[in-house]
Amino acid sequence: MPLTAIGVQRWLAELSTSTETVAEIISGADLTARVPTCPDWSLRQLATHIGRAQRWAAQIVATRVTQMIPFSEVADGRFPPDPAGGPDWLRAGPARLAEAVAGAGEARVWAFGGLRTAGFWARRMAHETAVHRADAQLTAGMRPVIDADIAADGIAEWLEFTSAPPAGQDDDPRAAALAGGRSLHLHATDAGLTPPAEWVIRESAGALVLERGHAKADTAVRGPASDLLLLLVRRISPGDPAVDVIGDPDLLDRWLAATPF
Repeated sequence: MPLTAIGVQRWLAELSTSTETVAEIISGADLTARVPTCPDWSLRQLATHIGRAQRWAAQIVATRVTQMIPFSEVADGRFPPDPAGGPDWLRAGPARLAEAVAGAGEARVWAFGGLRTAGFWARRMAHETAVHRADAQLTAGMRPVIDADIAADGIAEWLEFTSAPPAGQDDDPRAAALAGGRSLHLHATDAGLTPPAEWVIRESAGALVLERGHAKADTAVRGPASDLLLLLVRRISPGDPAVDVIGDPDLLDRWLAATPF
């Protein structure tokens, strides 16, 4: 069963919207301000990462590469020397990726060790940018809200990634967080999400099993999809009033510690 009911055009629309929000925040802002949810970064470094990541994805798709392009070698990947040019530099990224995705059709390109169609990068950049848009909003003292359909798809993507076997590792700290067959249930409470946004992730024989649907678990977390996603990527804490944690809170803490964004 597909884990999402949305597709390329919705992802690209979200990419553009989130990028525009960041462009507006950095316009005239103190770019040396530290990002509380990415404390090693200034606002300028956050904006640079967003713009470079989008150009990186666009270059991968446009050139149809089957091997990784080093992040440092991305064309036009530097924030403009004049900060006044930063917002427009950011705004150009989504258009580049949209053009590349439209031109690629069903061509398969490099995607983290495998080959995927260009739609993979529309999805990945939509969620990457939505989370970092939240970082920019938190830096500006705003409470981020991600549209429920995008947030639910972001949860699905994040769980797909964090439950996959780690490459080149014998020990998986994510499986260790749920050792003993323990389980975590996530339930987005927004009305109208299709398919229903509930997931269970559990440990079994040293591996992780991800299922979509309702089931009893050692720990359950309920709340709007936006807040569940922000919790999973550690942009809000388990104690945030927007989410309800039922069962063993230590299990959730271990899972979050083992799955940094």
